Parts: sequence; structure tokens; C-alpha cells
Amino acid sequence: MLHKNYYIELEKQQKILDRKNVKSDFYNGVYDRYEYPVLTREHIPLTWRYDVNPETNPYFMERLGINAVMNSGAIELNGKYYLVARIEGNDRKSFFGVAESDNGIDGFKFWDYPILLEDVCPEETNVYDMRLTKHEDGYIYGVFCSESKDTTTNDLSAAVAAAGIVRTKDLKTWERLPNLKTLRSPQQRNVVLHPEFVDGKYAFYTRPMDDFIETGSGGGIGFGLCEDITNAVIDEEKMTSLRKYHTITEAKNGAGAVPIKTEKGWIHIAHGVRNTAAGLRYVIYAFATDLHDPAKVIAEPSGLLIGPRAEERVGDVSNVVFTNGAIAKDNGEVYIYYASSDTRVHVATTTIEKLMDYVFNTPQDPLRSVECVAQRCALIQKNLEFLKNNEN
Repeated sequence: MLHKNYYIELEKQQKILDRKNVKSDFYNGVYDRYEYPVLTREHIPLTWRYDVNPETNPYFMERLGINAVMNSGAIELNGKYYLVARIEGNDRKSFFGVAESDNGIDGFKFWDYPILLEDVCPEETNVYDMRLTKHEDGYIYGVFCSESKDTTTNDLSAAVAAAGIVRTKDLKTWERLPNLKTLRSPQQRNVVLHPEFVDGKYAFYTRPMDDFIETGSGGGIGFGLCEDITNAVIDEEKMTSLRKYHTITEAKNGAGAVPIKTEKGWIHIAHGVRNTAAGLRYVIYAFATDLHDPAKVIAEPSGLLIGPRAEERVGDVSNVVFTNGAIAKDNGEVYIYYASSDTRVHVATTTIEKLMDYVFNTPQDPLRSVECVAQRCALIQKNLEFLKNNEN
């Protein structure tokens, strides 16, 4: 006989899984937000956390607790929606789990087991933030952060970040490939594989870093090509979306979701970071690159696309939103999955048409207050004249 609290917790979880998500009253014309997160620690199966045998766990205690569920890669396969979520245990180690939904906005349920990666990097301590790319070569690639201890110092917080690579065709069987090597950048995080070949080569968006936390000389999001993804080496990184003083990308920025192909260019949904008196603030922004030269930025609207609001601002690492997954459907719908405060996963929905309008028609940041005010005054004047001429 199972412990009575097993049934109590199972019923509580089922209510969360069955709960229908609804659009919130937030409005900006670009995307819709939803009332409830799509994934939280409460979505994790009880069998991942508890020993359900009363003989070995008579008090039904959590044996392997979960702290948070966040930063999910996203993909649509055979009409269903899949998130490969970063799951952080109470022990601070992260791992990946696949959650499945029929509609992409609620009902996400984890598969029976998390992903057990091949143990090919003895020095690897932690893995997180997988991006999923349906590549034209027929594979689904997962690119994630592979973290290990920095053995050159006695500082226990010092780490080395590299881009790990796996590939699959069904999200069940994963082949581990060697980590990406970038010859001019000592560390890499937030790396995304482009979905198409560029000049017959695999293309990656990178984030050059001098050390684990600081970008240092890294000027923004990079772009590089490699011949062979089974031994991925990038000799040279071009810079795409650059960090700029007194903007949302001042401290650092990085690629987020796999870029979305449109008739006018590749739309990128990335993250930018600035420092504040309360610590680093992460937001999500968008830009576009050329269809034929994906390293060339052709549109970069001013400011943030998604920022943390209300309860999203509170969590394990507060004042943060972060994305590494979006799904662009054949019918033009787009689902952007983003985590808030390193704690939970949300969805925002929009369309490719709206994203194109936003990216290509929103003014660029003129980078100075006086010019920003002049830009806003011009909009106000245009609106007042239009309203006056259309009063009736």
C-alpha cells in the first residue's frame, strides 16, 4: 500500500497538469502573455523526487528534490510540442527532461525518464540551456552549455564553459558529439546552431567570453562556420548583434532561440543583460539578419521585446527573463518559451507577420536621450495630427 501523501501530491499535480492556460490582459500588439507558467518544479513526476516504497521511505520524504525548471529548448514534431527543459535539482546540478503537450500552451507532461547523456567528458560537472535545431541535414541537434571546474585557480566558483553538442531524430536516443572548439575564444555559452548550411558549412551563433561570468573583450553575438559537425572547430568568429553602452545589452548578450526564417530575413530572439544596483537584469530582444548572409544584421528595433513583469520578477535569480526556445509553425503562429527568474517556464504567442512588423518597423535606438525624446516627439506629433484629421 502506498503512503497516503503519495495520492495527495499526485492529485495536486494532476490539477496543475489539467489546468487550462488563458491569455492575460497584457497588451502591446506584438505578442500575448498567459496567466500560468507552462512548466514549474510542480510538473516534475513524483517518481523523480520520492522513493514511493513505504518500507524504504516510511515518511514519504523527498529524496532527490527539484529546485527549479527553466530555460527550455523547443520543437514541434508530428503535431505535438516538446520542451527540453533545464531542470535543477536541490543539489544545484542541472539536467534535461522532455515535456510534451498537445497544444503548446498547457498540459505539458514530462516523459518517464530524464535524458541521460553519454558520459564522455570526465571533467564535465554541469549541463544546461539546450537549444534544439531541426537541421536540413536531417538531424535534430541540441547545443548546450557544458560546464567544468577551472583547474587553473583555487577559486571554487571559477568555471569553464564550452558548447556541448548532441544529435537525435526522436528526442529519445541521443548521440554525443565532441564539444565545439572556437580557436579565438577561451569560453563559449549561449551557442545556437543555424538550421541551414551556409556556404556548404554548419553555422553557429556564438558568444565569445574571456571567462565564465564576464564577456571581457567579447563584443556581442558571434557567427562562425565549421566543416564537420562531428568535430566542430570554428577558426574565425564574425560579430553580429553588438553590445552597446547604456542599452539592454551593455553587460552582455547572447543568442536565444533558433532563428526564424521569413521572407525579409532571419528573425533572432536573443537575450540582453545590463547591470543595476540590484544585480544583473536579463531581458529578451529581437533583431534580424540577412537571408543570404546570416551574420549581417539588417534590423534591430529599439529596446526589449520581453521583460520580467509582476511575479516573473521574483525567483531563484530575480529580475530575469531568458529564452532558448521558440516554435514557428507552418501556419505562421509562433510560440516563444521563456523562463522567469531561473525558476519557471512561460509561453508568449505571436505570429511571423507580427514579428516581422515589429522587427522591421520599430525604430532603432538612437543611443542618446535627447535623440530618443525627439524620436518620441515625432511619433506624438504624427499621432496628434492623425487624430485631429480623423475626429469624425
